[in-house]
Amino acid sequence: MAVEQLSLILLILSPFVGSVVAAFLPATARNSEAIFAGAIALINLGIAIWLGPSVRDGGVVRMEAPWIPLLGLDFVLRLDGLAWAFVCLISGIGLLVTIYARYYMSPQDPVPRFFSFLLGFMGAMLGVVVSGNLIQIVFFWELTSLFSFLLIGYWHHSQSARTGARRALLTTGAGGLCLFAGMLVLGQIVGSYDLDVVLFSGEVIAASPLYPAALILILLGALTKSAQFPFHFWLPGAMSAPTPVSAYLHSATMVKAGVFLLARLWPAMADHDLWFYILAPIGAITLLMGAALALFQQDLKGLLAYSTISHLGLITLLLALNSKTAAVAAVFHIMNHAVFKASLFMAAGIIDHEAGTRDIRRLGGLAKAMPITAALAMVAAAAMAGVPLMNGFLSKEMFFAETVETHVQGSFLDSLLPYVATLAGLFSVAYSLRLIDQVFFGPKATDLPKKPHDPVIWMLLPVGCLVLICLLVGLFPGPVIGEFLETAVRGMLLGEKPYYSLAIWHGVNTALIMSVVAMIGGIIAYVALRDWLSGDFEGARMPGRLALRKRVERAQTALGRAWARSEVWLGLSHLQPQLRWIVCVAILTIAWPFLFRSWAIQPGAAEQPDTALLFVWLIGGACAIGAAYQAKYHRLAALIMTGGAGLAVCITFAWLSAPDLALTQVLVEVVTTVLLLLGLRWLPKRKEDIREAADLNAKRRRAADAVIACLGGVGLAALSYAVMTAPTNPDGIARWLLTYAYSEGGGRNVVNVILVDFRGFDTLGEITVLGIVALSVYALLRRFRPAVESVQAPTQKTFQDKYDAQRHESHADDRQIDAHYLLTPGLIMRLLFPLIAMMAMFLFLRGHDLPGGGFVAGLTFAVAFLLQYMAGGARWVEERLTILPTLWIGGGLLMALGTGAAAWIWDLPFLSTYFSYKELPVVGKIPVASALIFDFGVFTLVTGATVLILVALAHQAVRWQRMTGKGEKIALEEDR
Repeated sequence: MAVEQLSLILLILSPFVGSVVAAFLPATARNSEAIFAGAIALINLGIAIWLGPSVRDGGVVRMEAPWIPLLGLDFVLRLDGLAWAFVCLISGIGLLVTIYARYYMSPQDPVPRFFSFLLGFMGAMLGVVVSGNLIQIVFFWELTSLFSFLLIGYWHHSQSARTGARRALLTTGAGGLCLFAGMLVLGQIVGSYDLDVVLFSGEVIAASPLYPAALILILLGALTKSAQFPFHFWLPGAMSAPTPVSAYLHSATMVKAGVFLLARLWPAMADHDLWFYILAPIGAITLLMGAALALFQQDLKGLLAYSTISHLGLITLLLALNSKTAAVAAVFHIMNHAVFKASLFMAAGIIDHEAGTRDIRRLGGLAKAMPITAALAMVAAAAMAGVPLMNGFLSKEMFFAETVETHVQGSFLDSLLPYVATLAGLFSVAYSLRLIDQVFFGPKATDLPKKPHDPVIWMLLPVGCLVLICLLVGLFPGPVIGEFLETAVRGMLLGEKPYYSLAIWHGVNTALIMSVVAMIGGIIAYVALRDWLSGDFEGARMPGRLALRKRVERAQTALGRAWARSEVWLGLSHLQPQLRWIVCVAILTIAWPFLFRSWAIQPGAAEQPDTALLFVWLIGGACAIGAAYQAKYHRLAALIMTGGAGLAVCITFAWLSAPDLALTQVLVEVVTTVLLLLGLRWLPKRKEDIREAADLNAKRRRAADAVIACLGGVGLAALSYAVMTAPTNPDGIARWLLTYAYSEGGGRNVVNVILVDFRGFDTLGEITVLGIVALSVYALLRRFRPAVESVQAPTQKTFQDKYDAQRHESHADDRQIDAHYLLTPGLIMRLLFPLIAMMAMFLFLRGHDLPGGGFVAGLTFAVAFLLQYMAGGARWVEERLTILPTLWIGGGLLMALGTGAAAWIWDLPFLSTYFSYKELPVVGKIPVASALIFDFGVFTLVTGATVLILVALAHQAVRWQRMTGKGEKIALEEDR
């Protein structure tokens, strides 16, 4: 593998590895954490600079590893000029943000968690820009949404942070699902998910009848991520995040992901009128609306947030024009906006950090108190306004020049664009001037929470570096950014470079006149509104021309209320209605093949079941009905009867010659029953409400639930029966699996070979989900505090304690006998540990040829731990056994992934198996299969996940005693 390809792998892996390492750094080592995170960003920036010559003239650095070739899916890293430019932005600004965050974040903040999330987001964003496969792009795309959710909600004690994070995740996550569907459609149109193939298939894509569907779905993903109208509402709410997050995610990286995707797919999808007619109105509305709303914000970061929305609309509009020079302007403005907006967010954070507020109405006269910060912020604001000799002026001139060109003949919108652009430029000048004037000039603020002053030089350094770039690009655009921009343009346009000029002066032309009009108009507008803007106009009656902000806010409020009403109507605010909807959808899914696929149940196709098996089914059905009936108020009885129904299923599996399923089901029943019993211990007792029992609506709900349950059960039974009795192809998949299980997978147990070889991807996904579920349960139970009534000693225990106390005074010999009697079950359970462990290893080692395997062995080993906790309690077990279940989960997952990735060494697809016989001295030939290592990873992860849930439940008793400072002894004394 070439050094360049290894560099791409390091580029992606280093932030994720760094994220894991940063999470375990000590909370007090802020310098070490910032240096470590900055080093990761610096390494990536160094890699990007080193790879620059390879992509400069339209070249592409590509690393490909087989993944699922039959589905056209490979793991592909692809670095061209456009991706390279974004890697430089992500890594360079990321480096400056880590330096800034070191001095912005409070020592009381959990800084390791912050840098861990930040590095994880950096890796996800790098994955988006260098992915060479459509599905791979979607994967990293969703990772950016997840890490942005964690970063926006970093201060989770704040309601606004939690709300903003949830809104951002819902909006961008929903858009990501649409993007996934769009990428699938696009891949079907082209016949490949490889990005190189897609980019060179523009004519095929434009001619396809599926083009509109693919375009709309992909645009939904891009527009939600880049906060375009009408999905712009999440970005201002995300300003509750720490300012380093805003400077990084909401100016330079995350919100740029949407416009990056538009630029990435521009060669393949822009050559169609529908591209213009959808994107151009959205970009124009977002451009104008964001600029107008920014002017009326009283929060400094709110002003910058709406201005970001406006500039993203500008970039979207440029990309919509289907002009190569407009594409150049879009790429150029992406770079310029990232630089001046990141510096402005950092300056806003400094003001908030040193003055104690971001409210523009309370600020004023800061130029004297914070001269360096003021100078830097004013230069960045001038770049945002498009003042000459600033970088923003150059890309704004390109934008104005493009709007006066004709792109679609006879289009009213096309002819309207120059006026929209000029008006948006006017607002841009006005809100930039407001930021400068009302924050740094005017009367000195006297009621600030803190005495403002310039921060330490290291906090100003990142802002200064970005502002210097604004000045250098504005003064010397050709030498400073010419080659950088050309590389990005060639990467976007597949090696082509249209004519464009980076000269500062192009003479007196239409674009210059538009700039002058926007500049003068913005100054006049601000001067006219200055006194009114500096006051408290919240709730005041606004002139009709300026009422857009209020109208949009009212529309958003109405939309929120409508959604809240729909939640109430659909019952989505409670768990039971959600389950009802899920089951109903499952019933419709079951009915689909019978109604529309001509499936039918064939009576007599199956063998007559034995009378004994019918009796087992009768008992199992009775247990299931009893569990459903008792579930509301008698949880223990319901759990016991659920176990009875599960045991009936186990017997059925064994009866129908499925020993692997029977063995797995038995162990699952044992483990889940014990874990649920431990959980039930901490739930308060349910008491039947007489009013609810007499409520007609409650009776109707229960009747509806009973009908739904019966339909679901009967439907699933019918579907299972139809599948098992359907005619089979003698040369179908079953015969193939039986034929090749040994020769291709090295095992005679076809079920296990399927799990660890033929369908290893499914197993890998399942154990990943299992690990996530275990970690989620543990995280939730860490904050769980049991109800007071659930920790009170049961009545029978109180009587037993009193009885024991009386015998303690008069029957010492009997007490010794009772102690031995009570110790006997615990001693037996402790002695069973090595025996069960040996049984687990036996099941694991025989699993490839006989019933067993990693999953069953993991459950068996977990049972051994369950018994120890039941016999000795959490403290006794953990004093004697080193239990680190999280390491077991991580180690098992890495082992499974490593086994699959090892196939790449021999240029084979991921998870390709290896099987052969090896000759050992004395022992002779033994079978060697790589699937054994994969299966051991499954064993390790299943054990770790089960034990982690067990630890979380068992520690409730320990946590309760620590929290109250009282143990059962004090409660016992009170009872006596």
